[in-house]
Amino acid sequence: MRTLHIDLETYSDIDIKKAGLYRYVQSPAFEILLLAYSYDYEPVRIIDVAAGEQIPQEIIRDLDDPDVKKVAHNAAFEINCLSRFYKTEIYQWHCTMVHAYYCGLPGQLGQLGKALGLSENKRKMAVGSQLIRYFCIPCAPTKTNYGRTRNHWYHDRKKWELFKSYCIRDVETEMEIHKILEQHPLPESEHANWVLDQFINLTGVQMDRDLIEGALFISGQTRERLSGMARSLTGLDNPNSVSQLKQWIMDNSELEIESLNKQTVAEVLADKEGKELIKDVLRIRQELGKTSVKKYEAMQTCMCGDGRIRGLLQFYGANRTGRWAGRLVQVQNLPRNYIGTLDTARELVKKRQTDAVKLIYGNVPDTLSQLIRTAFIPGKGNKFLVADFSAIEARVLSWLAGEQWRLDVFRTHGKIYEASASAMFGVDINLIKKGNPEYELRGKGKIAELALGYQGGKGSLISMGALRMGLGEEELPDIVKRWRGSNQRIVDFWYAVERYALETVQYGVLNYMPCGISFDRDEDYLIICLPSGRNLYYYKPEIRLNDLGRDAIHFQGVDQKTKKWGYISTYGGKLTENIVQAVARDLLANAMMNLYRAGYCINFHIHDEVILEVPKDSEKNLDEAIALMCRLPGWAAGLPLNAAGFESDYYMKD
Repeated sequence: MRTLHIDLETYSDIDIKKAGLYRYVQSPAFEILLLAYSYDYEPVRIIDVAAGEQIPQEIIRDLDDPDVKKVAHNAAFEINCLSRFYKTEIYQWHCTMVHAYYCGLPGQLGQLGKALGLSENKRKMAVGSQLIRYFCIPCAPTKTNYGRTRNHWYHDRKKWELFKSYCIRDVETEMEIHKILEQHPLPESEHANWVLDQFINLTGVQMDRDLIEGALFISGQTRERLSGMARSLTGLDNPNSVSQLKQWIMDNSELEIESLNKQTVAEVLADKEGKELIKDVLRIRQELGKTSVKKYEAMQTCMCGDGRIRGLLQFYGANRTGRWAGRLVQVQNLPRNYIGTLDTARELVKKRQTDAVKLIYGNVPDTLSQLIRTAFIPGKGNKFLVADFSAIEARVLSWLAGEQWRLDVFRTHGKIYEASASAMFGVDINLIKKGNPEYELRGKGKIAELALGYQGGKGSLISMGALRMGLGEEELPDIVKRWRGSNQRIVDFWYAVERYALETVQYGVLNYMPCGISFDRDEDYLIICLPSGRNLYYYKPEIRLNDLGRDAIHFQGVDQKTKKWGYISTYGGKLTENIVQAVARDLLANAMMNLYRAGYCINFHIHDEVILEVPKDSEKNLDEAIALMCRLPGWAAGLPLNAAGFESDYYMKD
């Protein structure tokens, strides 16, 4: 099979970062400017399409030839750009960005070349962003550019020649990276999952345009009213300014405040001795802060001509674990909805009835926030089937560790919070129900389940909200001790994972666990093989002392706090979290493949939940969809998987 590496430079009047790839390509102004390519690692050639050069017929033919492997970095871009004019099939493409993510490396081409230690003449050229701004996006009309709104190739031929060199270098860099990555091939199953992901992103989801426009209209009115009230109460020109408002509060009270974050505002409002004027202003600020208008604005910006949003998901967006990440509207981070009369609220917003929304629901911004999910709707004549796995991470952790009493719970009633409280405090589970004094133990069982599964302690309980739910800080060490005491196999699993990983990094030994997980290493990686056969990669591992003065694995990766590439420390609980979340992700991928093969249309998915669009008169139904989701792959025999769901005319949190 021949290999064709491709890189494109394009123009569109749509901002790809804000509106997304699909709307970018759909613009009538979209065009291909440059196409650089190489067959089988031969010297790179470039086609100056903007200057009138024709793309060779050989390439056009090979774009649709299954015997020619097409490779690009962030291949979704090349696929959709070329599909605007030529026929090409997604499954014939391979993406080096996805492959890099699979290998635990950064996805951005410049950062990736640096991480892999490519020489300067093989790395992405730093000047690229300036050239892209000049040639690939509209420009502001000025006297010096004679009022034009776009820079063509002939406006600066020196820059254009540099741009061509930049495009050529990208292909050269991609080829060098591809050679390195192929030492750890992307499994065929993962390529199939990526192809399915491309189909899901291409399908997209219908949006309720009337609801979005109504929400933006009401939000504008509400923000102006609230801002006017704040100006009237404070006398400030801009009461939304943090510095101005802080100074006003200190000038009009005895308070000394350093910030206006949620916690500070809540403390001031809770002070019974505080001035009502100050509280009124802060309540207005709170209400303004609940306006999620940015989500609605993003929806409006990203909608394609047919009213659908495409490209909401990033395959392998979570490094190593392989979980999906949200893009554009960020569906992985949508506000929950608690309103019992969603239908009524939606109709009032669509009709722009601001006063009625305020009269019925009180807090208008909060109401709009709760309606964000409902802006996702099925196409005409269709309905949504929404289904999600139940307590997936807790089930996977129990299965991997062999914690039998938990597995029995998941195979029967599934009440893990009550069962956990029962095990922790030695209370009959039948007594832990509403109306009984023992029911308060359920809260302790719940917070323990949410916070302690990955070797968390007192700090994890606090981060998960233990103090806010009324637990005293002095109670927390006892909760940690009791949870660990009743989950000894899980505790053993943390330490076994850490011990095997340390041994593998230090001595290069191959270690196996009974649950189907193995540990291996080569010159560049610690490799954890999952029961599915997929690998988790930890780049350039070494043993160093951690902050506690203990031997710990350190590896190169993207720090979740700083978002910078560098050395990261890990431990048994964190490795366990990676493993569990990766296995849960593999189960979701298996579920989606089952659904797709059975003919279900997947609009999008969030965490462990899938949103399916089916005709209202279809034989496809929720029970069948749930059964398909829970159909276990061979490697997961014995895992007590379960899911639940509902039908709806719009997306919501049931």
